[in-house]
Amino acid sequence: MARIAGVNLPKEKRIEVALTAIYGIGRQVSKKILQELKINLNTKVKDLTEAEVGKLREHIGKMATEGDLRRKVSMDIKRLQDIGSYRGFRHRRRLPVRGQRTKTNARTKKGKRVAIAGKKIAAK
Repeated sequence: MARIAGVNLPKEKRIEVALTAIYGIGRQVSKKILQELKINLNTKVKDLTEAEVGKLREHIGKMATEGDLRRKVSMDIKRLQDIGSYRGFRHRRRLPVRGQRTKTNARTKKGKRVAIAGKKIAAK
């Protein structure tokens, strides 16, 4: 099992897809890395040689991934909140940040509505 950037890559998947298990690496970046290192995109993780795994580990080690990237993103959000920007305010209130409507949608961000039972009017 290949362990890169503190993540165990799934053995049965193609290396192009398996690299996306690392936070900060998507399909495009994965493809670019593999082309630079001249590794076949269709190779399964279990079929990689130790030399190829070493090259991948070294190349990905230079990039901001996993904990470093998560820390950077959270610090960016904290900075926005500290300077009092509109985006920081939206983050603080846990609302959509990028201009989406909230009157009808945004259930994921706002949370599930809690129904309030209708009060019956007492008979006089």
